[in-house]
Amino acid sequence: MRDLPKIKLTDPAVKQLNANEGDVLEITRDSATAGEAAYYRLVVK
Repeated sequence: MRDLPKIKLTDPAVKQLNANEGDVLEITRDSATAGEAAYYRLVVK
């Protein structure tokens, strides 16, 4: 898990989701080639 990209606990999106430190968030984005792509971020302080 330590290899995952990080997202700060203070990020507005993290606050909106009521996520906690250590949570892994799945972020879905539109992709021109794949249609939709999933990205994962580890919530840190």
